[in-house]
Amino acid sequence: MALITSAGVGSGLDLESIISATVDAARLPKLQRYEEQETKLNVELSAIGAIKSSLSSFEDVVEKLADLENFNKRTARVTQPESGNLISVSATENATPSNFNVEVMQLAQGSRAVMADGLYTSPEDVVTASGGQLTLGAGADSFTVDLAAGATLEDLRNAINDADGNFGVSANIINDGTNTKLVLTSSTTGLGNDLTVTGDTAELDNITTTAFGGGAGGMAIAADDQATNAIIEIDGISVTNDTNTFKDAIQDITITALKESENNETAKLTVDVDKASVSTTIDEFINSFNNVIGTIEYHMQAGAALNGDSAMRSLKSQMVNSLTKVVSGAGNFETIFDVGIGLNDDGRLEKSSLVRSTSDALTEGYDDVGALFAGETGIATIFTGLLDNYLESDGAIKFRQDSLNQEIDKIENDRANHEYRMEQLEVSLRQQYSALDVLIANMKSSGDYLAAQLSSLPGFTKPKS
Repeated sequence: MALITSAGVGSGLDLESIISATVDAARLPKLQRYEEQETKLNVELSAIGAIKSSLSSFEDVVEKLADLENFNKRTARVTQPESGNLISVSATENATPSNFNVEVMQLAQGSRAVMADGLYTSPEDVVTASGGQLTLGAGADSFTVDLAAGATLEDLRNAINDADGNFGVSANIINDGTNTKLVLTSSTTGLGNDLTVTGDTAELDNITTTAFGGGAGGMAIAADDQATNAIIEIDGISVTNDTNTFKDAIQDITITALKESENNETAKLTVDVDKASVSTTIDEFINSFNNVIGTIEYHMQAGAALNGDSAMRSLKSQMVNSLTKVVSGAGNFETIFDVGIGLNDDGRLEKSSLVRSTSDALTEGYDDVGALFAGETGIATIFTGLLDNYLESDGAIKFRQDSLNQEIDKIENDRANHEYRMEQLEVSLRQQYSALDVLIANMKSSGDYLAAQLSSLPGFTKPKS
């Protein structure tokens, strides 16, 4: 049976308002309850997410503390003389803490070959009429340059600079007002590594260091332009190297000579454990731990989503209790409180000097501080086990989030089912009121008919309106 979509048309009664009010009376209270429940669950889910985020950040710091390599870092500090920087230094984790005085006696340099006078007057002068091949070498490196017939001095310069395999030879042309000379500079340093240039024809002798038939070519290396070694003195001990970078002249330390010393000046090299880096990581641990505790307390305060939550109260208790665990194998340091860390009145970690300061602990027993945090039974291991229980894929936080999401999904299903039931209620009401509307309309029509018949009878008087 077709439904009347505008109830009350036949009867003149406001049936649409009656249907709407009846449906709303059944629909709205439950929808409001669903909305309140969903809001509560989402706020709780957000609070759990905030705590999880703080735990994840704390876990990142704990992972740094768990890596013993972070306690094996070394710093190499250089105190340079007044004249400027003599050396730069880097140290591996195996370098022994110590002090040295370093003097730079001589820098390593590459060689420079200069063309003889009177050979060419212009960059456009031809160096080979028939073409040929040059081979340039220094030490164990070499490369070749092919010259076409009619190649000029400028062509030669460009060919050398652009050659594949060029190991560090730069070619320039210098004009002194009378002569135009080719100058070749090699970056290969070290005594005995002078640049050599040879050709495959006698026609190329002007641009080689050794003539094709033997003897000197047109390029020569002056005594001051020869390749040399670098020489430094470490606490008076002379060390020679074919480059300016001295690796393991002091075991596990690399020294790079930057300039020659003036008036026997030295640079002071100090190698030490990286206390600053460890202290910074300990600061990160303190701040991150306090952030976790603060986040838990914030979401458990009166009126908050997790107020009175036993699981979060247990997490906070476990976090604090983990600080008191005794660690073995760390010398005189058995707990975190032995290395200059304490709990203040608010239950937050802070650096404290009640027993000793963190700086004192690092000075007195640097390796023991590393064992306290990164040892097999250390602080990092203790917290890693605790965090895994909460942050792993099958941990407590994931279980809690999954449960809350399931409840939210259930509310969505309940809301959809409720809406369906309300639609069916409206259909039922419209069917009922449709029949009523038809009945009243028929009764009204019959009444109007009877009134019309009566009014046509003799002596009938129509009532005054």
